[in-house]
Amino acid sequence: MEKSIYLRMRHRVLVQPNATVRIGQIVQISAEEKVSQEIKNIVIHQVSKKDKNIVVIDVMKVIDQIRRQFPQIDVQTVGPAQTIVEIAIKKRRFTPALFVAVWFLLFVGAALTMMNFHEDVSMREVHIRIYTMITGDEDLKPLLFQIPYSIGLGLGMILFFNHFFRKRLNEEPSPLEVEMFNYQQDLDNYLIITENKESMKHIDDN
Repeated sequence: MEKSIYLRMRHRVLVQPNATVRIGQIVQISAEEKVSQEIKNIVIHQVSKKDKNIVVIDVMKVIDQIRRQFPQIDVQTVGPAQTIVEIAIKKRRFTPALFVAVWFLLFVGAALTMMNFHEDVSMREVHIRIYTMITGDEDLKPLLFQIPYSIGLGLGMILFFNHFFRKRLNEEPSPLEVEMFNYQQDLDNYLIITENKESMKHIDDN
């Protein structure tokens, strides 16, 4: 009697350089325990220097490897059709001097951006007018409004990005994290499509 197994490709996995990638690392398997363990130990890819830092493994390659060893098994797939294998490359650590330089540039850039924005919308004149409307007196430096406004601006940025240094304020993702997630999704889709085109070109050349 033909047995059936169900596979679901993982979206992205991280491996070390020169690692031997097995099916169990990139696929979730629903099958009998004995069969599942044997399939998980099947080698699907050997990482080498020519792989650089990204390898895309297609579900068809996984099915082909399984059927070579278990021709009597019916393979059913659900979910994504590819897994992105990211090869961990040791990155250079930031030196304190470089960290301070980058932080300083970002700080100055953000400060100039906010100053230019407030100048464009005449925020100082608005504060003066509001202060005059409420108190009846004209003050060219209405600190009563400017100081709370500056504090509120900083608190608003903390709430917007949902982080205070490394501490997360709540479980909801910040708009920046959502944009980074969307960018990563688009990048992964690009890698998958590009890899498929290169694979088809290689097949045509052969």
